[in-house]
Amino acid sequence: MSRKDRQDHKSPDHNGPQKPSSIETLTKEIIAFRDERDWKQFHNAKDLAIAATIEAGELLELFLWKSPEDADREKVRRELADLLMYSLLLAHEQELDVADIIREKLAENRSKYPVSKAKGNARKYTEL
Repeated sequence: MSRKDRQDHKSPDHNGPQKPSSIETLTKEIIAFRDERDWKQFHNAKDLAIAATIEAGELLELFLWKSPEDADREKVRRELADLLMYSLLLAHEQELDVADIIREKLAENRSKYPVSKAKGNARKYTEL
């Protein structure tokens, strides 16, 4: 089993196997955490979008001026988790089904980036 495979099967605190989690289950856990602290009052769509953007910036900062493999993996994990949690909260606030919107976007991207034109090419669809 590769290092990545082993890590994929461990809990966030690395103490053993973790059961598979659906997006819905994760969102419920995040909402429970938020509600226990009475933070819903701060979680409107605008502020969640801003928070996600800030977390994305913090994630980017970990890669600044270094090669991708030199970024601190543990810090990347934490910042990515923050970004994903705010993203899931924003989807919940907007009553969006995460799986549906991702599938819709994949379908749109399949149309914009057909394999015959985009394979091995990093250009934007308007330049293919």
